[in-house]
Amino acid sequence: MLGIGLKVAMVVIMVVQLLAIGYAIHLIRRTKYSVIWILFIIGFTISFGQHLYIICSNGSVDIRHFLILDVVISLCIVVAVLFANRLVNHIERLMYQRSLMNRRILSAVLRAEERSRSQFAKELHDGMGPLLSSAKMSLSAISAESLSAEQQEILQNSRFVINEAIRSVREISSNMSPQVLMDFGLAQGVQNFISRISVLQTVDIEFNTNLDKERFNNDIEVVTYRVICELINNSLKHSGCTTITISLILDSGILLLDYADNGRGFNPDNVLSNGMGLSNITSRIDSLNGHISITSSENGGMRAVANINTEPNENEVKSGRRHRKIN
Repeated sequence: MLGIGLKVAMVVIMVVQLLAIGYAIHLIRRTKYSVIWILFIIGFTISFGQHLYIICSNGSVDIRHFLILDVVISLCIVVAVLFANRLVNHIERLMYQRSLMNRRILSAVLRAEERSRSQFAKELHDGMGPLLSSAKMSLSAISAESLSAEQQEILQNSRFVINEAIRSVREISSNMSPQVLMDFGLAQGVQNFISRISVLQTVDIEFNTNLDKERFNNDIEVVTYRVICELINNSLKHSGCTTITISLILDSGILLLDYADNGRGFNPDNVLSNGMGLSNITSRIDSLNGHISITSSENGGMRAVANINTEPNENEVKSGRRHRKIN
């Protein structure tokens, strides 16, 4: 004989099983009739039938009669769990492949952008440079002695304007495609940019690095250089800082960038969503499968810490080999 308490407990179990069966049927439609939920439905249905039979017979049954059904239920659940494990692994592979594809697309976009910068810088340097130099030489050939004071002033101003134009062309060309970065590496490229900025700014920029002549993958050098330049430009334009400290350290294949200024600070959440170049910086670091953390507070300056793996990821190398074989 079954007690009232036991009957109530079994009824509660049956209600839960019915709810589970209903939800499993719903998931079958959403997952294109996956065998996982079919097995769960079979197991729960058999278990529900067992409890219903026990309640209807008021407990006067031989439990041994249900051993075979218990085995079937257990097998259904075990097989369903195995299929669920395969499904989880499949989802993880898809997520990794999507992440890898996103990084490849972003990397391709950045490469295309860098090629456009380089091409524009070359055309600017090779096209405008010689023309301005020719104009400067032509003005230099004019004898100032035969000119009036007013004409001499005009000539002097023209020479000054052409010299400034030549300097601007060189600076723009260097910013768009830094030859020092290509020839001498990341540390020298960053140092050269800081030196040019320091001439025009009163901000004290301190740059510390343990890099000497180390060379990395071209994407790593270009992206890291652009990130540092963007951070410096943001600080100079928006923060009102007086000091910027930059640390670029290579440790066990990990390139650590630590950037900070003592400016007015900002709300990182608002800035990342509204612009100021920080979202672009984050995207660039993501393209290298790196990680960047940006922290700031009102009147407390800002700090950006980025970690970039300079050694190729084993999974990405294998994926790249498979990709080359397919092509």
